[in-house]
Amino acid sequence: MSVDLNLCQAYAQCCYAAPRHFRIEGHEALFYDPAPAAQDRDDIERARVACPVQAIRVEDPERGA
Repeated sequence: MSVDLNLCQAYAQCCYAAPRHFRIEGHEALFYDPAPAAQDRDDIERARVACPVQAIRVEDPERGA
């Protein structure tokens, strides 16, 4: 998983969708877990879909992308 921090506008929808994996600290600084466990895939996918600027990219280990 990766987040394009140039696209991210700190709307924090990912933080609501997957609070164990995303958090905003200070003045709009996003921190995230770039390598979440496989069992957390649903949480990460929920965060990806919730992002209004589509800044979250989730790689598919099955396809290698």
